[in-house]
Amino acid sequence: MLELQVEVGKPVDFGQVAGQRRRFVPITGGTVSGEYEGMIIPGGADWQTVGPNGVIDLEARYGLLLNGEAVEVHSTGLRSGTPEVLAKLATGAILPGSEYYFRTAVRFYTSSEKLAHLNDLMAIAVGERLPTHVRLSLYRVL
Repeated sequence: MLELQVEVGKPVDFGQVAGQRRRFVPITGGTVSGEYEGMIIPGGADWQTVGPNGVIDLEARYGLLLNGEAVEVHSTGLRSGTPEVLAKLATGAILPGSEYYFRTAVRFYTSSEKLAHLNDLMAIAVGERLPTHVRLSLYRVL
C-alpha cells in the first residue's frame, strides 16, 4: 500500500517514571511512495515508553501530504526482540528488520474527498529503525 521513510530527530528523554523510561522522538519530515506519492509533514512525534526489558511501546502522530491532500496519521505499536538485539539497537547499531519485531497499527484521518476511503481502514506497518529515519511498509487490513 505505502512505503514511508520517516526522518527523525534526536530523542528527548524524560527519564524513569514508574520503572519505565519515557521519551519522544521528533518527526522531522520524510517521503511517502507506493499507492500514493507525498511527503511527511515536519512536526509530528513518536512518544515512547521503554520497559525494563527493552521493549518499546510506541504512539506516533504526524501528518502526510498525499498528492497534495492532508492526512493525519495515528499509530500505536511496539518494538521488541531478544535482549541481545535490543541492546545493540539501543547503541544505534543497524540491524536488519528481520532480527526484531517492529509493528504498528495505523489509522488515517482526512477531510479530502479523494482520500476519504482512508478514514475507513486500518493498516499494519512493518518497521525498521535506521540511524536517521524509520522505514515503514504499510499494508491494508481488510
